Amino acid sequence: MSDHEPHLKKFQKELSAGTVSLALLAVLARTGEPLYGYLIAKELERVGDGVLSGKQSALYPVLRNLEAGGLLESQIEPSVAGPPRRYYRINERGREVLEQWTQAWRATRDSVDSVLEGVLQ
Repeated sequence: MSDHEPHLKKFQKELSAGTVSLALLAVLARTGEPLYGYLIAKELERVGDGVLSGKQSALYPVLRNLEAGGLLESQIEPSVAGPPRRYYRINERGREVLEQWTQAWRATRDSVDSVLEGVLQ
């Protein structure tokens, strides 16, 4: 491990913490159908080129917070291959918040890109 690797890991963790909620809302909005945790994690991995992939269990507290905030709805469905599964669906309020967060994300991304321009080639 290089001397810089701990700094990179810390930066990636902080960056991820600030974007996971946005990414989860986006995944649920894109699919248009209820998904359970494993499928959400797989979709994040697929569309995010693995950058946002991580421990599946880490998604559940974020999903619960989004639901408690009134942005998602969930229901438990029986499963033929194991325990019942909780399926999450984005609601109208979640779509409105997703739009606001997306605008904020793009403004932040563009600003940071402008600052970084020309720093490293």
